[in-house]
Amino acid sequence: MKAQELLEKIKNLGIEVIAGVPDSTLKQFCDGLQLHPEYFRHYVTANEGAATGLAVGAYLASGKPACVYMQNSGIGNMVNPFASLAHEDVYRIPMLFLVGWRGEPGVKDEPQHVFQGKITCALFDTLSIPYEVTGKDTAEEEWNVILQKAAAALKKNSPFAIIIKKGAFEPDRKFTWENGNGLVREEALCSILKQLPKDACIVSTTGKISRELYEQSNRLYGNHDRLFMTVGGMGHASMIAFGIAQEKREKKVVCIDGDGAVLMHMGALPFLALNAPENFIHIVINNQAHESVGAMPTGCRDAEFARIAQAAGYVHAQRITDLEGLADLEREFCHRKGPALYEIMVGLKSRADLGRPAETAADNRDAFMRYLGRGKEGNS
Repeated sequence: MKAQELLEKIKNLGIEVIAGVPDSTLKQFCDGLQLHPEYFRHYVTANEGAATGLAVGAYLASGKPACVYMQNSGIGNMVNPFASLAHEDVYRIPMLFLVGWRGEPGVKDEPQHVFQGKITCALFDTLSIPYEVTGKDTAEEEWNVILQKAAAALKKNSPFAIIIKKGAFEPDRKFTWENGNGLVREEALCSILKQLPKDACIVSTTGKISRELYEQSNRLYGNHDRLFMTVGGMGHASMIAFGIAQEKREKKVVCIDGDGAVLMHMGALPFLALNAPENFIHIVINNQAHESVGAMPTGCRDAEFARIAQAAGYVHAQRITDLEGLADLEREFCHRKGPALYEIMVGLKSRADLGRPAETAADNRDAFMRYLGRGKEGNS
């Protein structure tokens, strides 16, 4: 099915509001939302729980169900508002969920998706949300039957979910967006790596930031031992880095974050400011988009993270927009006491041949722990 056809069918269910977080499995659907703004009031929320809350509010005000879309990794974010508010045992709020299925059993995927993929259907069973699974072999007649089931559920003030496998949508017109920033992210990351203190450890966020740091660190230093790649758990890299910083106060601990990830759990910023780890450096690579899953602009693309961090209480915060601004960071990194935040504005360009880590997640964990002096041989 073409994504535009699904958009039209969802509109025919009486849905006028769609909210969610972009996903690569749903890329064509997300592109369609951007290309056809006349279909829905569409909101890219900071996280999937926020989208679920928005759907509750839209129903309360209009009496019409909303649609919430997400990658299956975001189910955890939506569980609380759904289970404690929207579930039939509480307010009984109808909504349609569209869920991209990463880590589908039997289909090769990245390690962070494997367990989530195994439990995706079971989670909807536990939540008492009826669902159907679709894929590239789902005929239009089958889609129509599924959407009829969805319509019947919504009419009874019940939720319904459609779990969507990779390849379910036919190729269609792509949505493209540019932010106008001149810095190339990988070049910026390379410059940062060169200027960081040699004994600093790095915690990087999910997506292409970790992949680029992995390759650049291997190129520059022959290893990536001081790099912990937060390949899943979007939005939690800064708290992981804080945990390390509190245990390793003699080391500089650097969190290299993304704008979409910071938005997802922004409460970390005032927490970090209040606890004031002097050895903590927070770098936010801001391309104003969810670039790793298709480059849809974030719902807060005009947010200025340096100003937000300053208001939250960071000791120092600044925004950098060009290579000249990056060139003077070595002294900052070595001598400034944290918590300090540097917001680096970058474009959306990335290499087509960008690789992925060759080692297992457990191997990378052990290498990082050995670097910190806490490794144990034989961990698995």
